[in-house]
Amino acid sequence: MIKINNAKLVDNSLVDIEIDNGVITKLGKAAGGKSKDGIDASGKMLLPGLVDLHTHLREPGREDAETVLTGSIAAVAGGYTSISAMANTNPVADTAGVVEQIYRLGKSAGLCDVNPIGAVTKGLNGEQLAELGAMADSIAGVRIFSDDGKCVADPLIMRRALEYVKTFNGVIAQHAQEPRLTINAQMNEGSVSARIGLPGWPAIAEEAIIARDILLAEHVQSRLHICHVTTAGGVELIRWAKQRGIQVTAEVTPHHLLLTDELVENYDPIYKVNPPLRTEKDVWALREGLAEGVIDIVATDHAPHPAEDKDCEWQAAAFGMVGLETALSVVIKTMIESKLMGWKELVDRMSIKPAQIAGYKTQGQSIALSSVANLILVDPVATWQVERSKLHSKSRNTPFHGMELPGLISDVIYNGAQSMIASKVVKVASGSNE
Repeated sequence: MIKINNAKLVDNSLVDIEIDNGVITKLGKAAGGKSKDGIDASGKMLLPGLVDLHTHLREPGREDAETVLTGSIAAVAGGYTSISAMANTNPVADTAGVVEQIYRLGKSAGLCDVNPIGAVTKGLNGEQLAELGAMADSIAGVRIFSDDGKCVADPLIMRRALEYVKTFNGVIAQHAQEPRLTINAQMNEGSVSARIGLPGWPAIAEEAIIARDILLAEHVQSRLHICHVTTAGGVELIRWAKQRGIQVTAEVTPHHLLLTDELVENYDPIYKVNPPLRTEKDVWALREGLAEGVIDIVATDHAPHPAEDKDCEWQAAAFGMVGLETALSVVIKTMIESKLMGWKELVDRMSIKPAQIAGYKTQGQSIALSSVANLILVDPVATWQVERSKLHSKSRNTPFHGMELPGLISDVIYNGAQSMIASKVVKVASGSNE
């Protein structure tokens, strides 16, 4: 049994709770005073565990960058009790066999839910649909499919994929990038790219695919999810789609909520990411879109790379940033401290809504009697400094190194057992309610 005393909920009420057999068995007004029995949560907020719909775990194939185990540890350190593993592994997660391998590795790690995302097309080549039905029927129960890292550029293939997943209430998560408009692109196309001489990636390359796929989703009456939206125009397209009742959802990454293309002026490959960092105008449009709910969720796009893939000249460097361990703090900084959102909205965007989109039934639940105990404790006023050498991920490619961020996670409870105690990740006890 786990007891938590004097915890603050998003409605500012103070509660004591008890957890047994994986669920919340007691929930009541805090008795007050310090208790030696259980976790003293005075000054801390109790939130549902975070849910990420966009994580790159690299296993199988690139275990030098990340594994399911190390990614799970990083996830717990960031307050996540559920993550979703993108399909661009080697071999690609385009068959039932590969997604089941990833699913089992997640169960073996035992630190958080690891939900495989299946590829839309075989080998991510955009030419033939992958085994969507077989992956959906596998023990992994895949419901999200994405070629992330590559766009499903062929409109006929995209239409067929949307039609297929509709039969089992699946969703296609699109990496919106028109490939013909981004050949050799290295950063956002704009005044900075013109000044420093790097090939630019125009906003229209993202917006053209968003617009096309919104219309396809409307035509076939299927579910579409837009990965890592980065442009003001993209936000407006999604707003228009929602006003028409089209089944579209969208995500934004923490780094696109905070960083701009001005950082690329020093040619540091740590800021090289796909899609690229955009302008200050885009950043504010993304924040406002997230606050309004036009953008539904925050997703990390955690993209680990070994040092040699980033410690090189810009043109040769890999695209991507790690983000699991800093996501909550960056959202607190950009959205809570700016008063664009409150804690209730943060929980919705980082826990409840992602779980709803993916159909993760034991995640993203409200804190109530009999709900599965996937919970985190956060000190909202404490700050911490990001140090790449102290990250739990196998990779160190964080753009936030040296930055002081708000929000310190002290405890994580996964399926009723503690996976983090006093800011230290621990193995979940055997017998937890998995």
